[in-house]
Amino acid sequence: MLKAHVERRKHGKIAYHPPCTLQHGQQLKGGVETLLTQLGVNVTLPVDSHLCCGSAGTYSITQPELSHQLRDNKLAALNAIEPELVVSGNVGCICHLQAGTQTPVMHWIELLDRLLTPA
Repeated sequence: MLKAHVERRKHGKIAYHPPCTLQHGQQLKGGVETLLTQLGVNVTLPVDSHLCCGSAGTYSITQPELSHQLRDNKLAALNAIEPELVVSGNVGCICHLQAGTQTPVMHWIELLDRLLTPA
């Protein structure tokens, strides 16, 4: 029943930025994308999705120029998808990416909440 409810909702293109903490630190790859796809979300990974967005904990504070360049590179790859929304799984990445784009950026759990909350 839950899946039927979710599939009735319309979704635009969603870009997913897999954070380094999940894909490199914890070796968790593909789970978020698979779940969102199973729920009917048109989710796409950017080119070079394995690369850092430049947030990396205090890295964005201690290395701001390089951090911003990495962010700009990541946003260029995300924007090439032409998403209506960017989702990620790390609050640092979300804040860092949102500071460089007008496209909404949120945690994928927030998107999941929107999908599961009746309209």
